[in-house]
Amino acid sequence: MRNVVNTLRVLEEVAARQPIGVGELARAVQMPKSSVQRALVTLNTAGWIRPASGESRRWVVTTKALAVGGRASADLGLRDAAVPIMEDLRQRTEETIHLTVPEEGKVVLIERLETSKPVRISMALGHALPLHASANGKAVLANSGQEVLVRLLAGELPRYTDNTVTDPDRLQAELARVRERGYAVNRGEWRIDVGSVAAAVLEAPGKPVASLSVNIPMSRLAGDAEEVYGLAVSEAAAKLSAMHGRAGPELTG
Repeated sequence: MRNVVNTLRVLEEVAARQPIGVGELARAVQMPKSSVQRALVTLNTAGWIRPASGESRRWVVTTKALAVGGRASADLGLRDAAVPIMEDLRQRTEETIHLTVPEEGKVVLIERLETSKPVRISMALGHALPLHASANGKAVLANSGQEVLVRLLAGELPRYTDNTVTDPDRLQAELARVRERGYAVNRGEWRIDVGSVAAAVLEAPGKPVASLSVNIPMSRLAGDAEEVYGLAVSEAAAKLSAMHGRAGPELTG
């Protein structure tokens, strides 16, 4: 049983940090490299992961993980309802749009519509993002019950870039600002060149079921872009919340 649990832990970390190598994985899951390597061989043989393109010693998840995840979220009908709203948001912003759902202390990408611009943000479906270091995650976290934040802050917050907010007081202050304005911003906190603006989709107060985001290279997240995209994504999230049967986050401008 322990080997099975360790293998699943390795799969989760590959999904969260892909592409990733054995050494980084071993540090993330606090397991010996030999144990991580055995787990990787098992997952590769079963078709859950594959070597990253051009990087034989680094790993990414396959569409098999996405297929299972897709079936898990399909009952909500969320993706079908979201796509037309996402398309409208893409046309309005001319940028890549993501739909994520909260799962096991992270948010997972379940749908994306890409921009036609040559420089864009590319992320595989099924990819997991941290709550504290992504706009999607912070939008969900800001609209979750206090117990979710308490669990997150029980451990040390991982630092992904120099911009990652790891201080609990700073994070709580930022989440208060998210609630005040209705959207969250990621300024290179997960990957240094990736920016995004996101808003939560609510089933009920304190119960976010998803988040929508506008995702752009940091070079285009300048000037009044944050506010413009923030208003657009907040309106889209409120519309999806209403279609899902509940009122969305209150828009404060």
